[in-house]
Amino acid sequence: MRRVQLVELHEQGWFPSSLRDQITDTLQFGLNLSKVYLPVAPLLQRLLDSMPSQSIVDLCSGGGGPWLDLSRRLRRNAFHVCLTDKYPNLQAFENIEAVSENHVSFYRGSVDATRVPPELEGLRTIFTSFHHFPPEEARSILQNAVDARQGIGIFEITRRTPFSIVLMFLWALTPFALIPFVRPFRWSRLLWTYVIPIIPLVLLFDGVVSCLRTYQPQELNAFVEMLTGAEYEWETGEHSGGSIKLPITYLIGYPRASA
Repeated sequence: MRRVQLVELHEQGWFPSSLRDQITDTLQFGLNLSKVYLPVAPLLQRLLDSMPSQSIVDLCSGGGGPWLDLSRRLRRNAFHVCLTDKYPNLQAFENIEAVSENHVSFYRGSVDATRVPPELEGLRTIFTSFHHFPPEEARSILQNAVDARQGIGIFEITRRTPFSIVLMFLWALTPFALIPFVRPFRWSRLLWTYVIPIIPLVLLFDGVVSCLRTYQPQELNAFVEMLTGAEYEWETGEHSGGSIKLPITYLIGYPRASA
């Protein structure tokens, strides 16, 4: 299936920020419920062990990403995660920071993943967001990490397959059952689900677009081959595990140790 560069609605600058936050809150609730990224904890641990820094900079964090669960699976007690986003959901970030046992904080400003502020040092991670970027910007994200000599880990649960697209139709039905339990509770979220079903429709549209835009391992390898600068160790593949058994496409890279 050929990759198609479409746009997701909730990532657009014109999309209402209050509704975007409700979309990312819903996505975050589903992520917390499914714990779909827990199987990549060993990959993250190996990547973290290869880096001298104990800091993690999570890019494109949305409603917070999988870090509450992952932080409990990693062995480094002193490591710290900083959540960032181009359109930060500050309320969601504050909620995660409050219950993270001092492992998670957040950056209040807007962060462009292709030009990460130099003060944000540490292993960079991107969950379910790398497909947002067209090829040139995707390569720029990797090149920016190499130029800054920071490790990077990219993980995608979406896949460019007919089966994944079918799953998106099922996923779009889940808000009708889950929305009353999403926190913080908002009456407007009920309005945009049960009366005017904007949330389910956006989740469906953006979910299908996500699948159609997701990079395959060989395409990630092609980006790596175009990078210049510091010597890096790179690994791409698909990893599955946990109770759901959905393959997770990944790319991990870190600076090669000096001889």
